[in-house]
Amino acid sequence: MSNIGRFLQAKEPLFDHALHQLEIASGHKGVDVKLAAEITETAARRTKQLGLDPDASGPELYSALLNQVKAHDEHLARAIGGTDPTSIPEMIPLIVTAAQSAPLPKDGWFLKADKARDMLRRHPPLAIMDRLGYHLVSRMLEAEDVTELMLALRFVEDADWLNDFDRLYLDLHLEDFEPRAIRVVPFALEKWGDVAAHFIQKKRHNITHSKEMGAIAVMPMRETHMPGVTLKVMPLLFHYFNEIRLYSSFFKLVQGKKNFGAIVSDTLIADPAHVKITDSAHIHWRVIQRYFGKLPGEQHPEQFEPHVQPEDLHWRRAEQVLYDIDPELEFWQNLDYVAVLKGDTHDTVTFNLMDLALSYSNGIAYSDRYLYHFRESLWNEVFARYLGEKVLEEQLLVKLDNAVIKPEVLTRGGHHAH
Repeated sequence: MSNIGRFLQAKEPLFDHALHQLEIASGHKGVDVKLAAEITETAARRTKQLGLDPDASGPELYSALLNQVKAHDEHLARAIGGTDPTSIPEMIPLIVTAAQSAPLPKDGWFLKADKARDMLRRHPPLAIMDRLGYHLVSRMLEAEDVTELMLALRFVEDADWLNDFDRLYLDLHLEDFEPRAIRVVPFALEKWGDVAAHFIQKKRHNITHSKEMGAIAVMPMRETHMPGVTLKVMPLLFHYFNEIRLYSSFFKLVQGKKNFGAIVSDTLIADPAHVKITDSAHIHWRVIQRYFGKLPGEQHPEQFEPHVQPEDLHWRRAEQVLYDIDPELEFWQNLDYVAVLKGDTHDTVTFNLMDLALSYSNGIAYSDRYLYHFRESLWNEVFARYLGEKVLEEQLLVKLDNAVIKPEVLTRGGHHAH
C-alpha cells in the first residue's frame, strides 16, 4: 500500500481501484505519488526545524509538535491582547473579536431571520421556552435573538422534536434566503448553563455552527482555565467560517431546482462532510470549492453562473489566517495534509495544526492522538489535485446537478467528528 493509503487507513482494493478511476478520468497518472513525495519532503523540513533528527521516533516528534503548539498558543494569545493564555473568561472574548476581524471572507447566502421565526412559530421549541421562562412563543421571538435560538435547538430540544422540525425545511424556497455576513454568537454561561456539556465532553471543544443561519456558536464552559485555548478555538472558528461558506455556495448553486427545499433538508440532516472512497464517481462539493478557491485569478467554469461566483469559492486555511494575525505561526502554513510514518508499525504523526492544537489542549497521549482533520484534508487534497486535470473537470463540472456533485460520503460508514 502507498503512503497515502497508509495515512488514510484506506481499505484495499477499494483505494487502488478509486485512484485508478481518477487516473482514467483525468488521463494523468501518478498524482498520488507526486503528492506523497511532496508530503515526505515537507515533513522532513519541518522535523529539522523542530531540531530533531529525521529518524526521531513518533513519540519524540509528537512531543516536539505539542511543545511548538504550546509556545505558539501563548504567543498568539498575547498578540490578541491576552495576559493569561489559559484563562477561558479572558481569552474567549478576545478570540471572538480577533476572529470576527480576521482577513477572510465571511459573507454567504442564508435563511432569513423572519423565515426562521416563522418556522419556530409553526413548531414552538417548548424545551427552550421552558429553560428561558417563556409561556408564549411570540413573546420569546420578540425578546430573543432568533439566530441564538436556532443554534440552541440541537442542545435543548429532544430528537423527536428535532425530527419534526426538520420537516419544515422541505418547504423552503430560494426567496427564504438572503445574502449577509456570518455571525459568531457567544452563549452566556449565566443564561444557558451546562446546556452544551454533553456536546463539549464528546467533541472535546465548544464550537458548533448552523449552516442555514450562517452562524457559529461559542458554547459556554464552566472551566475557568484550559491550556491552549486560543489555538484550540480560533482555528475552529476559521474552519467553520469556511464550512458555512462551503454550504452557502452549494445552496446558491441548486437554488433554481424544483426540489430545492428537499436538497437543503437532506444536506443539513445528513451533514455529510467526511469524504471516503468507493467506486462511485461522485465528488464532494468541498473538493470543488478547494480546487477553484486556489486557482489564480479565481477562475471557474461558466456552468457555475449566474448563481455561484468566484468569491463564493474562495477559502483560506486556518493557519494562513493565523499567520496574518501573528507571523510567528508561519511554521504551520500548508501543513494541513502533511504527516509522516514512524516505526515498524507505520504510525502516522500529523503536522495538522487543528489536530495538534486539540491534542495539546485536551492532554491527549501519543497513543490516542487526533488525526481526523489531517485525514479529511488529505482526502480533499488528493481529489482536488486529480480534479485539476482538464478531462475530469469536463466530466464533472458540465453536469452540475445534485445527482453528480452532491454533499455525501463516498463510502458507507464513517461520521463527522466535529
